[in-house]
Amino acid sequence: MKIVMTGPGYPYRGGLAQFNHQLYHHLSRRHAVTFLTFTRQYPELLFPGKTQLDTSRGKPPVPTIRVLDTVNPLTYWKTFRLIEAINPDIVLYRYWMPFFAPAFGTIALLTHLKRVAKTVFLCDNIVPHERRPGDRLLTRYAFRYVDGFVVMSQQVENELQMFKPRAPYVRLFHPIFQHFPPPVTRQQALAKLNLPNKPTLLFFGFVRHYKGLDVLLHSLQRIRQKLDCQLIVAGEFYDDEAEYRQLIKVLGLTETVRLFNRYIPNEDVPYFFSAADVVVLPYRSATQSGIVPVCYYYQKPVIASAVGGLPEVVEPGKTGFLVPPEDPEALAEAILTFYEQGGEKAFQHGLQRARDRFSWEAFTRQLEDFLERL
Repeated sequence: MKIVMTGPGYPYRGGLAQFNHQLYHHLSRRHAVTFLTFTRQYPELLFPGKTQLDTSRGKPPVPTIRVLDTVNPLTYWKTFRLIEAINPDIVLYRYWMPFFAPAFGTIALLTHLKRVAKTVFLCDNIVPHERRPGDRLLTRYAFRYVDGFVVMSQQVENELQMFKPRAPYVRLFHPIFQHFPPPVTRQQALAKLNLPNKPTLLFFGFVRHYKGLDVLLHSLQRIRQKLDCQLIVAGEFYDDEAEYRQLIKVLGLTETVRLFNRYIPNEDVPYFFSAADVVVLPYRSATQSGIVPVCYYYQKPVIASAVGGLPEVVEPGKTGFLVPPEDPEALAEAILTFYEQGGEKAFQHGLQRARDRFSWEAFTRQLEDFLERL
């Protein structure tokens, strides 16, 4: 097949771009793949982080063509004309929020009218975590001329049924990231991060309200009564950092919590996961999580809220624990139980099985089968 991928890619940063890079490599083994990405992904005023670009060292992970400006309709036509010139069988978009509906929906419309190719959306989210007026209207516009969908959780499958109940789709699981450097020893990691050697929890990824860092901080106050531990918070704050620092102070956790308020480049990721015993995802809501595949790559157990697609990938007692959302007491109890049962060593067999289950080979094969059926 000839496939055009459209969405975040080098030089843009983040889990979506990293996923797309790996998908490009796996599809390129058997297909002719062209990767189109953005000249501008978000206007700077709308982006909550410090930069949209990847600061990781090393060569570009994949070849990309930068053509689409999400807020410039002239580039929608330009992108379509490039797709038309390539004449692919499939145009595969990465869709995760209604902001991209005007661009993706317009190009899908042109592709449909000209009968250039089949359009497929790979959807991380359909209903966004933080909803805004007009989301449903934009989503319906984006989906109108889409021929097939790929979803990665039961929740997103259910949301697809609300918007387009008769659409062809396949549900796959987010595969394990493989592009990060290998783990280092715990001693090396703690030294690099300038941390003492004690039980260590990790909250990884950007900080927003729906990710529940405040819930974890309240649980940590309870945990500290029985266990001398520390929490690493590694990721850029998209919320007001000062509010979290004030909460840390009020809860008496100033010496317990270490904040690394920055985007973590690839070469630094192994230090954070190698220093940790367990990764905590206290989310209020979720579809699926790109953090869980990183945990499984580094063979780290996960303690997560039982929301969205997380119960589909976290096996209680085998790869971690699940707890009710927004319940600091239940979260604290799960973390204490984790250490009482021997820590991460008790989960190694389950984590290895998860690494085998969520392979890129299985994901790519099932995706190819779906695209060929279309």
